[in-house]
Amino acid sequence: MVDYHASNSQASSGGPAVYMDPREQENDWDRDLLLDPAWEKQQRKTFTAWCNSHLRKAGTQIENIEEDFRDGLKLMLLLEVISGERLPKPERGKMRVHKINNVNKALDYIASKGVKLVSIGAEEIVDGNAKMTLGMIWTIILRFAIQDISVEETSAKEGLLLWCQRKTAPYKNVNVQNFHISWKDGLAFNALIHRHRPELIDYDKLRKDDPLTNLNNAFEVAEKYLDIPKMMDAEDIVGTLRPDEKAIMTYVSCFYHAFSGAQKAETAANRICKVLAVNQENEHLMEDYEKLASDLLDWIRRTIPWLENRAPEKTMAEMQQKLEDFRGYRRVHKPPKVQEKCQLEINFNTLQTKLRLSNRPAFMPSEGRMVSDINGSWHNLEGAEKGYEEWMLNEIRRLERLDHLAEKFRQKATIHESWTDGKEAMLTQKDYETASLSEVKALLRKHEAFESDLAAHQDRVEQIAAIAQELNELDYYDSPSVNSRCQKICEQWDALGSLTQSRRESLERTEKQLESIDELYLEYAKRAAPFNNWMEGAMEDLQDMFIVHNIEEIQGLITAHEQFKSTLPEANKEREAIQAIQAEVQKIAQYNGIKLSGGNPYTTITPKTIDNKWDKVEQLVPQRDQALQEELAKQQSNDHLRRKFATQANIVGPWIQTKMEEIGRISIEMNGTLEDQLVNLREYEQSIIEYKPNIDQLEGDHQLIQEALIFDNKYTAYTMEHLRVGWEQLLTTIARTINEIENQILTRDAKGISQEQLHEYRTSFNHFDKKRTGQMDMDNYRALLVATGNSLGDAEFARIMGIVDPNNSGVVTFQAFIDFMSRETTDTDTADQVIASFKILAADKNFIMAEELRRELPPDQAEYCIARMAPYSGPDAKPGALDYMSFSTALYGESDL
Repeated sequence: MVDYHASNSQASSGGPAVYMDPREQENDWDRDLLLDPAWEKQQRKTFTAWCNSHLRKAGTQIENIEEDFRDGLKLMLLLEVISGERLPKPERGKMRVHKINNVNKALDYIASKGVKLVSIGAEEIVDGNAKMTLGMIWTIILRFAIQDISVEETSAKEGLLLWCQRKTAPYKNVNVQNFHISWKDGLAFNALIHRHRPELIDYDKLRKDDPLTNLNNAFEVAEKYLDIPKMMDAEDIVGTLRPDEKAIMTYVSCFYHAFSGAQKAETAANRICKVLAVNQENEHLMEDYEKLASDLLDWIRRTIPWLENRAPEKTMAEMQQKLEDFRGYRRVHKPPKVQEKCQLEINFNTLQTKLRLSNRPAFMPSEGRMVSDINGSWHNLEGAEKGYEEWMLNEIRRLERLDHLAEKFRQKATIHESWTDGKEAMLTQKDYETASLSEVKALLRKHEAFESDLAAHQDRVEQIAAIAQELNELDYYDSPSVNSRCQKICEQWDALGSLTQSRRESLERTEKQLESIDELYLEYAKRAAPFNNWMEGAMEDLQDMFIVHNIEEIQGLITAHEQFKSTLPEANKEREAIQAIQAEVQKIAQYNGIKLSGGNPYTTITPKTIDNKWDKVEQLVPQRDQALQEELAKQQSNDHLRRKFATQANIVGPWIQTKMEEIGRISIEMNGTLEDQLVNLREYEQSIIEYKPNIDQLEGDHQLIQEALIFDNKYTAYTMEHLRVGWEQLLTTIARTINEIENQILTRDAKGISQEQLHEYRTSFNHFDKKRTGQMDMDNYRALLVATGNSLGDAEFARIMGIVDPNNSGVVTFQAFIDFMSRETTDTDTADQVIASFKILAADKNFIMAEELRRELPPDQAEYCIARMAPYSGPDAKPGALDYMSFSTALYGESDL
């Protein structure tokens, strides 16, 4: 360090003084060049005005800068005023030594403040050396007026320049690049004043080509309203090619200090704006979640009643349409809602992460809109879907059975009604009253044959009644018509029974009088009637409708049909024997010359009737063969559909399970950076999405199975419903895993966590995650905290659990763990910091006015605060005062507004 108590020889050498600040390294006092006369004039005026702005506080001033500081008294007084400290007591003597000692006391004090003085000695000041005196005053100005100015860790000069640039940036024709020619036109001075006190300057009326007016306007306004003395003459600045930099810096520093309070207010306002912006964004996310949750729940509430509607349809076509509507719901309407549900959970997790990172309380959705509520409603929806599908399939089976029974009822009823047609008229005729004995006997035998025929038809009537009863039990839609027809058949049957009994009694009364009987006709009639009934039964069976559901059932029908065909040769022998009886009658009549009149008196069954029915049976046999073979082909096709679906399902099912297990492993492994994991997971998600055509193919196969009314599949344990749920869970799980990594990146970046720290957190978490589920119970979490260096008592552990598990679920996720670790080790903005910022804007008051908020904050954030701040009710309250303290604490969940 060069001794500033320089000898007279140094002073007489004329070497200029240089000031060296240890932090700023300002080296702007040129050793090699003399002061420019214009600059020296500007410095004299500016430095003199600056000194007087402080000395007047002590009730004095200077007139000539190099003369008035020669005795050191006013120099010491100046330092005391600007520093607020007491210097050693000055010497009051008039001798040169007394003056030198006083100046040295002042220079010693300057040196004690860390200022390095070069070539400035007390003798030069006492001798009135103008250059040395100006250099000394510049040193004082640098140390006490400029050195503490720092913007974004720049040097004092750079900081002051940056401050000027930022404040004047919005103004046209102002471009501050230095502290000399940038200020010549006077617009920069006016811009600084207008930026902080716009009511003092009408900036739009200023012209760049009128620098004298501009400079004088700024100097006069500053002196009159800002208490900044006029330190320069406008004519000197305009008339100088390059104004003196030190004079400009000295004058501009006065503006900086005059507006320093506004600077603090701006800093406070910026902090508040940042906090409010976080809250506004979070509230927007909360509103989006509430709307999406509400829409999804409304859709579920509208859908479940539709799925729970079990109103049966009357026909298969109507029921098939219901099934097709349900398939459309599954294919078209539900998948977007699955994506909405997944996105809702992702949005919820991201919002909670943002709230934790900004030190805000966790988001609690409105009642009934929690993720768990949505999951519960979704579970109810899927339960309703399953029940609805099962009900529809059962209804289709029931309607299929009903259609089969109804058709069977109509066939048997038609056959029976055809048989009974005219029977009542036959049973009520009185032909036996005028008949001969032989005719009466014939009538009696004929009646016996009819009774046999009647008894043979008893089974059909019972079958008709049984089918009608089953249709009633199965709630057949046309049951009234069936019941009416069945009732008519039963009543007619009872009437036929009564009429038959009455006719028999009448014939038996007459039988004693009639003895002639034709045995041969009687035998024919007796054998023809059962054979005729057998053929009718055979024709009925061959035309009987059938319904089967698998190959085994149709093969059983084919076997039974083959057994029936094996009995046809024996039946044909019986037919030939019956026809031989009729032939014998003809032979005997012809041989005995008997003229037969009419047909067989004992039966209406003629040989031609028997042959016609036999021909019909022979025609129906191959038709039955064909129908059975067609059904066999259909069942074989159905079996092919079952195998095709099963083959694909047995591949897709294990694939989904494998992918679920792989995602579980990926979520707890640590391969590369989080960005690497995110890239890998997205590629993995893309590979899963590319597998979608296999699911679509399976859906197509499943639709073919349902359209074929196939209700079981012995080749696979997988159902389409099971695979759909697995696929949806797979898509949801990979999306959630990606979201967890994104939230970890968000946490890492916001909290400044290094990759190594995150790796250490994951390793520690995995060690205690015994089941590899990505979450752990309270005991394992306590062990994890101890292992990571946390000293835990019961109260501290309860506090931590309140942070990581606010819903008391009993488990802690990895995301909650790293949120806690980063929260415990990272600084965040606090309610106290926000309160301090508001206090600056409120000029140290305990309340703030609406107009102050509107003046200091952007319009939207000012109105945001005004709308949410409660009226201030303290003892110093004013009308319209607002309580910023309770508002600030409420932002962090520490109290309620």
